[in-house]
Amino acid sequence: MSEITKEQVLHVAHLARLAITDEEAEKMTKELDAIIGYAELLNELDTDNVEPTTHVLDLKNVMREDEPRKWIDREDALKNAPDEKNGQFRVPSILD
Repeated sequence: MSEITKEQVLHVAHLARLAITDEEAEKMTKELDAIIGYAELLNELDTDNVEPTTHVLDLKNVMREDEPRKWIDREDALKNAPDEKNGQFRVPSILD
């Protein structure tokens, strides 16, 4: 892969709406180039006998069973609402 250029760093900073100085762009260019170079070293590893994984740890789903249970009544939920209409919370509009 080719080197990271200062122009690429400035372009990405612009897209991310980051204001960076020329000195910061130079520093980030060197740092990102080193990171990319290190990542490219990983391409040299022989991974033919390595099983693909989605996570480095063996995770198990520990969620509880989804069983119906008694929950708060609508009236109790709405009793502290600042505004309510037709049994639902009423909130200020955020769209014009």
